[in-house]
Amino acid sequence: MRALKPGIRRLLVGVSVVAALLGAWGAQAWHPESRHPAAAEAQAAGASAVGLGRADAAVLPGVQTLDFDWTDASRGRAVPVRLYWPESASAGTPVPLVVFSHGIGGSRRGYSYLGAFWASQGIAALHVQHVGSDRSLWSGNPLQLVGRLQGAAQEAEAQNRVRDVRFALNQVLAGSHGAQIRRDAIIAAGHSYGANTTLLLAGAQVQRQGQVLDLAEPRLRAAIVISAPPFYGEPDPQRILAGVRIPTLHVTATEDVIRIPGYYSPASDRLQVFEATGGPSKALAVFKGGSHSIFTDRSGTGGVELNPRVKAATRELTLAFVREVLEGDARELQAWPQRHAALLNRFQPSSLP
Repeated sequence: MRALKPGIRRLLVGVSVVAALLGAWGAQAWHPESRHPAAAEAQAAGASAVGLGRADAAVLPGVQTLDFDWTDASRGRAVPVRLYWPESASAGTPVPLVVFSHGIGGSRRGYSYLGAFWASQGIAALHVQHVGSDRSLWSGNPLQLVGRLQGAAQEAEAQNRVRDVRFALNQVLAGSHGAQIRRDAIIAAGHSYGANTTLLLAGAQVQRQGQVLDLAEPRLRAAIVISAPPFYGEPDPQRILAGVRIPTLHVTATEDVIRIPGYYSPASDRLQVFEATGGPSKALAVFKGGSHSIFTDRSGTGGVELNPRVKAATRELTLAFVREVLEGDARELQAWPQRHAALLNRFQPSSLP
């Protein structure tokens, strides 16, 4: 890897399993299991998960899958989305909404094992595609791939991702489904680069030129943070993450590791993010084994047998967390670690007031 300019390593707001570079706001990593550096996320974006994959999402009972190709005219930026919609929703009984942000090189089609499941349980899921850091990175001259990935990790793209989510949320609330969505039950979620996007929406704050950059979305009730990287180059992560203002659920694994020549991010980095995060409450689940990409739609990563079990447990966990936050019912979340004890290395429950 070529040497990076001094300012490039300042702050991580996105890590993915497929990029081998450090950007102004992000440390990105090749996936250690990939035969080709682009293969991991390309497969994650396009392949089906075991249990609830792309093909299954369209046929799950009570789930409607809708794609919208929106454009934010104020930025001249396309914002494609996929909406997993519970057919049981009606204006008389509005549903909660999860807004999901993918990792670098992903798309709105990814993480269907989560979106389709949430919708089957009566929770709408809006999966936002970030055109500056989506699957289009894999198109074009492969010799220019590193440059494209480096551009996707820049600070401007990190901010655009936050604005993508906010724009998509505005659009869906103003559209034909808006009357059927609970305004008091909106949750952000994301994996890897998308987890950092979620943290910024949840209230994480950075300083630029002496000014605090506050990108928090006030309509959010909670956040689901999967495999979130730390903020490299910042000596005090609590200074950034203490500003989180809403309950958070953090999900990772003991082998949620990023390795590239000259750069190593251990699984303990994910725990550092959890420890530094503020807010009224936070919960943590750490699976045994796994990998950074086990939480994508990609099947087999982290172990052929383990992969579907971790996905199933993650679906249940996120649903239990949402119900605790929105309904004040902690019974499912309290019972969850006993059901999945064989998979867990550590579980720390939330403590909602």
